[in-house]
Amino acid sequence: MTTLPPLLPKVDAILVLDGDGNRLAGKYYGDFLKKGEAEEGKISSVEEVRSSFERQLHSKIHGIAARADAAEVVTVMGKTAVFCGGTSAQSSGGGDVRVVHIGSSNESELVLAHLAEGMYDALSHLMGGATDRTMVLDNLELVFLLIDEH
Repeated sequence: MTTLPPLLPKVDAILVLDGDGNRLAGKYYGDFLKKGEAEEGKISSVEEVRSSFERQLHSKIHGIAARADAAEVVTVMGKTAVFCGGTSAQSSGGGDVRVVHIGSSNESELVLAHLAEGMYDALSHLMGGATDRTMVLDNLELVFLLIDEH
């Protein structure tokens, strides 16, 4: 007899990225991308692995405009990443932020999309409708509280 997967989704990471792919806020859970999971063992520290993951994520989602109510899905380093927000033509250092939820490759994209859309909506409400880099950085304590509560 096989065991059924849990009904609750397992989110490996929640990130808030700016238009240039820089992490403004985020939280990694469990042993997601721990030391030694990088390609060919070239990257040694956890922060370097995460930076590499975020660079690869940004290269995949760059130029894709995902509406707040319609998340997009990509696969990066064997993980499923679902994101909302952003514009297709962003100026350097500005533009909408992106909310990214990352799960394992077998996690439901629909559940991750629902979570990402809900968080983007909550972030937009917290920021008074302005989801740009400056607004997020000026209210970083609220953003981290939102991530923790989410």
